[in-house]
Amino acid sequence: MNHLIYESIAVEITCKFRPRDVKSGNEVSNANGGGASMKTALLVIDAQKIYTDPNSEMFCKSADKTLTRINQLVGAFHTKGLPIIFVRHIHRADGSDLGRMFDFSGEFEGFNFKSGSEEVEFDPRLKRPARSRQIIKNRYSAYSGTKLDRMLKSLKVDTVVICGFMTNFCCDSTARDAHDRDYYVDFVTDATGTPGLDSMDQKGLRSAVSEMLSAGYARVYSTDRFLKELKTR
Repeated sequence: MNHLIYESIAVEITCKFRPRDVKSGNEVSNANGGGASMKTALLVIDAQKIYTDPNSEMFCKSADKTLTRINQLVGAFHTKGLPIIFVRHIHRADGSDLGRMFDFSGEFEGFNFKSGSEEVEFDPRLKRPARSRQIIKNRYSAYSGTKLDRMLKSLKVDTVVICGFMTNFCCDSTARDAHDRDYYVDFVTDATGTPGLDSMDQKGLRSAVSEMLSAGYARVYSTDRFLKELKTR
């Protein structure tokens, strides 16, 4: 299957990731102590200028359209009073927290995502409701070395919805990490973006990541389909 049809994948694996009580139709409890009373939270990953500024070396094609879809999700969650958490990737200016982050980037002078730089700021078009939350990370997964897991548990969240940048790194890593921490994961593929690789463009990477995640980590959606389903939650 060369290009994933997001809607059909979401329907096919609903039973796997949303076990329901046959009599009541309610979702059964998961390891986070969940059930019908648990919440869904939106994770907006790295919607930063480094990915949305056309002059950036890491600019993602059609970033404006991706941001529009992200804003649609933010608006829907805000309307329903559901948690929204914005994530930014930032490193210390001296690079002391880089670890193994850029081992596979080839030779380079300096590094991206430096604290205090313009590129780490949120894109100004991103809608950020006043009561939303924010965390800062320095690894691909938004869970690694952050308070995200504790925050979600305190909010009684058992399902995370992932959008943002990059499709094949931070969004993908966060989705897999969330699954392994026993959260349900919804991955809104066309609300993620990536600069692509030498061998694969954004469209191909969205499809490839979606196909891999849907095999065992997440339910995969288009923005339109997810917004329709959210109305019933």
